[in-house]
Amino acid sequence: MTDKLLNITNLHAFYGKSHVLHGVDMRVGAGEIVSLLGRNGSGRSTTAKAIMGLVDCSGSVLWRGQETQGKKAYEIAHLGLGYVPENRDIFPKLTVHQNLLLGQKRGSKNARWSFDDMYKMFPRLKEREHTEAGVLSGGEQQMLTLCRTLMGDPDLIIIDEPTEGLAPKIVELVAEYLQELRKRGISVLLIEQKLTIAMKISDRCLVMGHGSIVFEGTPDELRANAYIRKEWLEV
Repeated sequence: MTDKLLNITNLHAFYGKSHVLHGVDMRVGAGEIVSLLGRNGSGRSTTAKAIMGLVDCSGSVLWRGQETQGKKAYEIAHLGLGYVPENRDIFPKLTVHQNLLLGQKRGSKNARWSFDDMYKMFPRLKEREHTEAGVLSGGEQQMLTLCRTLMGDPDLIIIDEPTEGLAPKIVELVAEYLQELRKRGISVLLIEQKLTIAMKISDRCLVMGHGSIVFEGTPDELRANAYIRKEWLEV
């Protein structure tokens, strides 16, 4: 059994009176890529926000055995969880390099990632190093958000829809990048609609519907389960 980094039990989440998550149970192990799949509105992004302390919720979120419920988002991030939101939260008036600098974990002498790593992985960012982030293309902004989160040296990174609106070539690049993270010992919780990328790189797939997990298994098991794909994934 993989060492559990993240262990979620009976997670319920609310937006005001609206009950969005209904008793979610899931885990992410060390060095694992887990995909959280489902249609829009199924509760995937809310799950990410609940883990990061950004929505009202109840239940248990254990990180390395420590309860994170009740902690603020920045406190959770300092414990080693990175979060790349769907809306690409860059600082538009700052340069690419300044954005990366803001992501850097202070006082970390043995960080796994350097500016050179980021620029080597995404040469396009190196070319745009001194450019204001606000004028980058959508794909470049996505790369920048991912890289800025990595500069905080997380042990697990939650990535919400990283391939949304990206050209197929960039999607391939993102897939390679996520596999590189795993090689460096970083776990990934990938929230995706595109089955192809999830099936290609995941160790396990979770399918969400109406705020609950309706399937958990390997990519091969999901491929073999026509009912789950038709009922909960296909548009």
